[in-house]
This record gives sequence, C-alpha cells and structure tokens, in this order.
Amino acid sequence: MYDQLQAIEDRYEELGELLSDPAVINDTKRFMQLSKEESNTRETVEVYRRYKQVVEGIKDTEELLGESLDAEMAEMAKEELADLKKEKEVLEEKIKILLLPKDPNDDKNIIMEIRGAAGGDEAALFAGDLFNMYQKFAEAQGWKVDVMDANITGIGGYKEVIMMITGENVFSKLKYESGAHRVQRVPSTESQGRIHTSTATVVVMPEAEEVEIEMADKDIRVDIYHASGAGGQHVNKTASAVRLTHLPTGIAVAMQDERSQLKNREKAMKVLRARVYDQIQHEAQSEYDASRKSAVGTGDRSERIRTYNFPQNRVTDHRIGLTIQKLDQILAGKLDEIVDALVLYDQTSKLEEMQNG
Repeated sequence: MYDQLQAIEDRYEELGELLSDPAVINDTKRFMQLSKEESNTRETVEVYRRYKQVVEGIKDTEELLGESLDAEMAEMAKEELADLKKEKEVLEEKIKILLLPKDPNDDKNIIMEIRGAAGGDEAALFAGDLFNMYQKFAEAQGWKVDVMDANITGIGGYKEVIMMITGENVFSKLKYESGAHRVQRVPSTESQGRIHTSTATVVVMPEAEEVEIEMADKDIRVDIYHASGAGGQHVNKTASAVRLTHLPTGIAVAMQDERSQLKNREKAMKVLRARVYDQIQHEAQSEYDASRKSAVGTGDRSERIRTYNFPQNRVTDHRIGLTIQKLDQILAGKLDEIVDALVLYDQTSKLEEMQNG
C-alpha cells in the first residue's frame, strides 16, 4: 500500500512540474487533463504526507520517552504519543478509502429524469417536489441546471421532467438517487384528511461523451413532427419536435421543448447517448451483481429507496436504514446528510469486501 502511495506522491510532484511547463500550458487539452489528474490525487497526497509526519512524530516521541525525563515532561510526551497513535489510525482508515478503485463516472455531469408514477395527480405533484429539491441542492453545490424537457400537469405537477446538471463531481453525489421515491401525505384534494401513498421515480445517468459510446447514423432513426402542447394544439407551425430511436436497443427519446429542430435534436441526442450508455453499464453491473449484491446499488430502478412522510416530518432511506426527522429541510435541498451517509456506507461496504476478498 505504501509503495502505491509513494508512487502517487511522485506522480503528483511530476504533475506540478508539467503544469508549469510552457509547452503544456499552451496545449489546452493536455493542460486540462493534467490539472484534473492533479486535482484527483491532491487529497491522497496531502493525507499521505500528514501520515508520514505522524509516523515520524511517533518515532521521535518514543525515542524521547526512552531518555531520562522529569515526571511532567514524561507525562506530556505520553499524551502526545497517544494523540499521534490515534491520528495514525484515523489516517490509515482514510488512506484505505482514498485508495479504493474510483467509479470512472464520478466526476461526470448527469442527466436526471423524474416521473410521477403510482398515484395520479398526487404523484405528479410529488415529482415536482423532487425536481425542486434537486434544483435547490444543485444550486447550493454551485452546479448548473438545464431543464431539457418537461411535461407539466394542469395542477402544476410533473408527469415527467428531464434535466441536465453540470458541475464538479455531480454523479458521485447523486448516483444513489435512482429508484422509486415514496411519499405519504394528505393531498390538498382530500377532504377527509386521509393519508395517501404515491410514488415518483428518479433515474440518474452519467453524461456520455461521443468518444465513450459510438452510435452510427445507420443505427438511429430520426422522426420529425409538430410539437404539441396541452390538449394537443400545435405550439408552432414548423415541424420542430424530434424523436430519435436507437435501433439496436430500441431506446427512444422525444424532444419538443425548443422551437428549433436542431436544438431539439442536440438535446435528444444527449439524452439518447446517456440512456444507451446507462443501459450498457447496467447490463455489466447486473452480471457483476449476480456474484455480489451491491450495497447501496444503482441497480433496480423499481426498487423503493426512500420514503418521505409528511405527517411525521420524516425521511427514511430504506437501503441503509437511515431516518431523519427533517423532511422540510430535505425538500428545501439540504440533502448533504443523506448523500454523505450513502457515500460512507458504500465506501465502507467496498472496503469490507476488499479486505474479505
């Protein structure tokens, strides 16, 4: 493990030199790649350097205790040694997590799809609540949200909304959100005060670059048609709505949000590429999960992952048994507590698996 850490530190120092090289600075693409690599290894190097200092500190303090010291100095040295040993243990655990294989999609932007599922109008309203929650969370992280397509119901809910979230490490924080989200509350239309249960589904997909997934023109069928609004009336007289179908997988994406056919086609292509990439990854994950059940999983899309209970102001994540009495804050976008718990649970599970395997 320590040979690996030393190699990472050596590479980090080399990257520092390369990034100050005029030839690299003038090559934008290479400069960006190396900057990203340096940024990804910085925390590991900082923790490893601190670890080396602590180990050195333990060695020096133990040598000091071997000398003849007065009682007060000896007591202080013992306290310092105990603190350093505790810190060493903490750093060792941190290093193990930092050395876990990284998900190659973690630093990617995402395409998120939210749909009202079981529960009619109430499910669509809840889909709208989730949409607002993720928007606010993204805002707090300094990410950018671009709504690509939305199907709004008459009472302000969402049958479906597709958005792209761009920023730093978006997928790493939101990848555990895929699944069925359940709400328990009294709908505004319910005169008897009875609690109803509805669900909305969330799908999180990493943005796929052209270099990662090749889709030949012959494999994509393009249909152009008139965009229509509520009730089916034509929004405009030009045929601007686009439906793309990936023939090998049968995955189809329709986009009519923009007035321009070209813009709708660009958006549809982004979503199609993400869905095809996502399906390929899911198939590979399913094969992997056949031999090992993923701890938190981004697997079964119909799996009920979380319940939002309004009467008790409670949110429960069923995968990790986490219950938080802060529903109002969570729906206001304060998702950090849940996100951090899911990341930690997944890391701990992977660490156990690595140690047992």
